[in-house]
Amino acid sequence: MTLDFPLTFSPILKERIWGGDKLTTVFKKGSEKTGIGESWELSDVEGDISIVSNGPLEGKSLKNLIKTYKGKLVGEKVYEAFGNSFPILIKYIDAKTPLSIQVHPSNELAKTRHNSFGKNEMWYIMEAEDKAELIVGFNQEITQESYKRKLDEGQILEVLNTEEISKGETFYIPTGRVHAIGAGVVLAEIQQTSDVTYRIYDYKRVDVKTGKERELHTELALDAIDYKLHDTYKTSYTLKENESSELVYSPYFKTNIIQLKGTMNKDYSSLDSFVIYMCVEGNAEIKCGHKTYQLNLGQTMLLPATIENVELISNNSKLLEVFL
Repeated sequence: MTLDFPLTFSPILKERIWGGDKLTTVFKKGSEKTGIGESWELSDVEGDISIVSNGPLEGKSLKNLIKTYKGKLVGEKVYEAFGNSFPILIKYIDAKTPLSIQVHPSNELAKTRHNSFGKNEMWYIMEAEDKAELIVGFNQEITQESYKRKLDEGQILEVLNTEEISKGETFYIPTGRVHAIGAGVVLAEIQQTSDVTYRIYDYKRVDVKTGKERELHTELALDAIDYKLHDTYKTSYTLKENESSELVYSPYFKTNIIQLKGTMNKDYSSLDSFVIYMCVEGNAEIKCGHKTYQLNLGQTMLLPATIENVELISNNSKLLEVFL
């Protein structure tokens, strides 16, 4: 079969202690459950592998597609580098209450400890309630010893950098950077395919399912944390109508943002990679060949590497465009 059409996948919904209801009510992710904190849109994490939800490949797993189509799906250079593994995990997150403060290990540390990739990631803020915040990095230079002392004394929040946020802002979270999503935030998350997280502080919350506080990973985190003070933690970018504007270009993924008004043609003939569209505002249509595909707010679409040209159509929307 020729891969000449976009692919959509069934969301994998995750209940979380901090989850809300916007993923099911606003973004129409079908579930009767409450407290849905995450929608995994495109995943090759073992035990949570995405399943195609449209077209003649409906019901096939992402893993099966990669094994079958190889570079035709992901791009020849991507397949050469990652084999039958998909390198990116795509999520939408709804935080009704704050997430735990956490850190992710580097590629090297994750490989040694967990036989996994590290977890470099980025956030694009889709909704933020008044005074909503993120925690990103430290607000002062700190040593491992003074960090551990603050943690032991329950004063870790004093040395963490908080950022009051608004819709449309972007943050790149490299491995080693302490971070947390605050209450009242909905965001798009793009990351390496990894589920390795070290939780370092959790507000002494009790998990209603277990009746206990959630596990912390204090010792594991010590060697994973970047203790440096950085000049800025927010990503600056320039938004241009009907153009792909650079958001985050890292060794692990590249993300543009498109403000779409009217029509826009995209030529991917020289790109040896898959392309992912995430609709973070409004609704859009993707015209591929003679067919048109709907992409609504909070939905995700994968263009196989064999697709060279598409037409994007919308009265007013914003798309994240992700590739390697």
